[in-house]
This record gives sequence, C-alpha cells and structure tokens, in this order.
Amino acid sequence: MKDAFLRFERFTTGFAMVAACAMMTVAASLGMYQIITRFILEQPAEWSEVLIRFSLVWMVFLGIPMAFRQGAMVCVDVIYRWSPAGLRRVLDWVVFLASMVLVLVIIWWGWDYANRGKVQTVIGLENVTMFWAYLALPVGGVFCIIGLIGQLIDPQRHELETAQ
Repeated sequence: MKDAFLRFERFTTGFAMVAACAMMTVAASLGMYQIITRFILEQPAEWSEVLIRFSLVWMVFLGIPMAFRQGAMVCVDVIYRWSPAGLRRVLDWVVFLASMVLVLVIIWWGWDYANRGKVQTVIGLENVTMFWAYLALPVGGVFCIIGLIGQLIDPQRHELETAQ
C-alpha cells in the first residue's frame, strides 16, 4: 500500500512539476512576444501581460508540491539537526500538520475565490473569467496534499543534504 501510494505520489508530483515548467515556458515565451510587439513592432498586445500573470500563478502553485516533497518548503533545519532521532519524527508530524492546515486553507479560500471570480472577466481577455486564474490555488493545493503525505511516509531532506 505504501509503495503504491508513493508511486502515485511520484506520478502526480512529477506531472505537477512538468505542468509548472510548461507554465514557466509559456510565461517566458509570452514575455518575449510582448517585448517584440511592444518595442520592435510598436503595437503592444495587452492580452499577453494577463496571460503571463496567469501562467506565473499556475507555475507557482504547481511547483510547490515538489518543494513540499523534497522537504524544502518548510525549513526547520537547525531544529532538525539538533534533535534526537525520536524527536525528529515528532517534528515531521508537526511540520506535516502545520503545512496541511496551510494547504487546506489555501484550497478552501482558493475554491471560494475561483467561484466568486466566475462573474469577473479579465481585461484584455473578454471571454475569460478570473475563475481560471484562481483555480490554480485549489488545484495546486490538492497536489500539495499528495506531496505532503508522501513526505510524511517517506521523508526526504534535500534541503538539509545540499545545505553548506
């Protein structure tokens, strides 16, 4: 059961990371497009700036699960290094619970914002509502929960291992 969940977690976290990288590529490409249209062609495209913002929001919330999974999101390095082995597992649970509360709040209010944003259209993209921008919060939050559970089951401390 543990191995099956960890395989599922690796797949979902990997998928979220690929999607976050795709959103970064979209933002960078649109940024270059915006520079070319604004400064070279002198005909700015107002829609590109809005899509850059949307893609950056999605990039962040889809990238956070990988940070949680690698143990790099909530840093308790000094306490963890100085703690005996028995207390380290308690510390894992404290970090897990605090992170889970934060993620659940983000999911709850993100979904609320997304639903409220259904009636708010985006300037520059008349047929697109803010729902799609705010939806990044609950979607990223669900991926975070999976990553947090994976971190609790199979702790990884990449931040500690690479610290100097």
